[in-house]
Amino acid sequence: MSTPNAELVSYAQTPAHAAPAGELVLDRYRLVRRIGAGGMGVVFLALDEHLQREVAVKRIAIELDPDGRGEREARAAARLSHAAIVSLYESGRDDDAVYLVSELVRGRTLAELIRAGELSDRDVVRIGMTLCDALEHAHQRGVIHRDVKPSNILCPQPADESAVVAKLTDFGIAMMADGDVLTRTGDIMGTLAYMAPEQARGTGVTGATDVYALGVVLYEGLAGVNPVRAGNPAATVRRVGMRLPPLHRVRRDLPAGLCRAIDAAVVPEPQQRAGLGLLRLGLTHAVDRVAEAVGPIASDAPTERSPSRTGEATQPAGRPPARADRPRRPAPPLVVPQAAPIPRPRSQTPAPRGEYEDDQPAPVAGPRARRPGQRAAAAGAAGALAGTALAFLGPPPPVDPALAALTASLAVLILPRIGWLATAFALLVWLAAAAPGLGVIVALGAAAVPLLLARRRLAWSLPAGAPLLGLLGVAGAWPAVAGQARSWSTRAALGALGGLWLVLAEALSDGRLLTGQPRDVLAPGAWQDSVLDGVRDGAAPLLAGGTLAFAALWAVAAVLLPLLVRGRSAAMDLVAATGWAAALAASTQAISRALVLDAPRGLAAGAVLAVAVAVGSRAARARG
Repeated sequence: MSTPNAELVSYAQTPAHAAPAGELVLDRYRLVRRIGAGGMGVVFLALDEHLQREVAVKRIAIELDPDGRGEREARAAARLSHAAIVSLYESGRDDDAVYLVSELVRGRTLAELIRAGELSDRDVVRIGMTLCDALEHAHQRGVIHRDVKPSNILCPQPADESAVVAKLTDFGIAMMADGDVLTRTGDIMGTLAYMAPEQARGTGVTGATDVYALGVVLYEGLAGVNPVRAGNPAATVRRVGMRLPPLHRVRRDLPAGLCRAIDAAVVPEPQQRAGLGLLRLGLTHAVDRVAEAVGPIASDAPTERSPSRTGEATQPAGRPPARADRPRRPAPPLVVPQAAPIPRPRSQTPAPRGEYEDDQPAPVAGPRARRPGQRAAAAGAAGALAGTALAFLGPPPPVDPALAALTASLAVLILPRIGWLATAFALLVWLAAAAPGLGVIVALGAAAVPLLLARRRLAWSLPAGAPLLGLLGVAGAWPAVAGQARSWSTRAALGALGGLWLVLAEALSDGRLLTGQPRDVLAPGAWQDSVLDGVRDGAAPLLAGGTLAFAALWAVAAVLLPLLVRGRSAAMDLVAATGWAAALAASTQAISRALVLDAPRGLAAGAVLAVAVAVGSRAARARG
């Protein structure tokens, strides 16, 4: 049952329809005193005269609830039975109001505790673990809360250490997964500062919506500031649907795994958002590693302005010490970039599948829209690849390579996925007629890209950076470049694809970009005119020759790099990056010896460049 809503009560007068203290409702509950109000109802402390126990009674006047939402709230709460969810005892109605009777939770809301600075980092993490369990219980029973926020989270005064640390309440706008929706189709219900982008658009609500809201609640509890809320509602609307600043940038003393778990929970795209299981796992691993000291979060950093058009000032963010004996240091201010307007559907029905995909003719503003610079870079890389392939593969090309590069660039700029696949297909058609053996090798490299980078369409041409570095004699630096991707899966894919494309480029050019090819791979001139020869003398010995071990090594190295170079200090980053590069170089040397290949080319120079990329990029992100 809801206690006072901190965001609404300050604006509310005592309702004229509120029942007087002392009234008996539902023939058994004696109203004692009003303890809160919010949304549609007034909450009373009441005495159950049958069982002689105190309860909370929420009274919703009939005239304020023409759609019967109060009764549907009761049906949603009745499905649930969990220690971390406020229990509903009974519901009923008379001629004047609907009544929801629930357990009385003595304590304070999470919003009040955050404002008062009475929580430690460990308290926040434990509350997050408890709420993960509560929401998982609700989702398993087909109930999506849709309004998870600090004022709807009650923190009881625990009688002992084993008591539950938080209880979720107020299912007034919950939605039933089986279709019993508590609001009309298309209604946008919730609190903007905690609302998931898809909920704000009114285009579909799932369990991922609650995960996003819980992630924002935990972010606020640990950072001391809601990263979405701005100085006025219009400015807050502009921030909904944007990517939030990484929590680690605001609280560098927190465990990196905890920050990554919360960052993954507030990803704008619901398909890419972490689930409750992953969020709880990150919280569980961090609970014994965060500070126990209770107190407000420091606000020593100066206020900065958001780069939005309105120029409203963002709230300063700080951090408490990681341990009780560590002095406070100011944290960088939380600066939130301007968010694009939320696209509204043209009707009350959900948007069609693919509405925000990259393959729309015009970019759509919203959480799935890409920045123009990224799209232009992807288009330029695809065009350079197409032009290079035509200029240096096979016999004279049927079209001018520069014209082909421009065409490919425009195609990828307009339709990233389809344009890239169409360009690759056109190259394979040309090679099938001009040099079918070479087409076999090109097909291997092209087919692997959409399989490993299915969700990163704008990165499909990036693996070409590995052969390019090989031409410069520093191929060993590629894992450091691949290691800059945000997710471990993307880092692994880019590392492996770079290694694969390097090996294939060595086969196509009969050159030595790193170690050269196994002795069984013949020069391209011996097999380029036949598909069968291309498979037998080019692809088969290439795949069986062991050089793809470099692709596996680079994938592992790219995944591990951000775990070692973490941005805590320049000196530590330099030591970690140097050790990582030395291990990578030694492993490369060991593989080349085991396969009886030539000594790797540019091993030392590649290692030096890798260290520079790893340390420099981490420092740049820290400054940003």
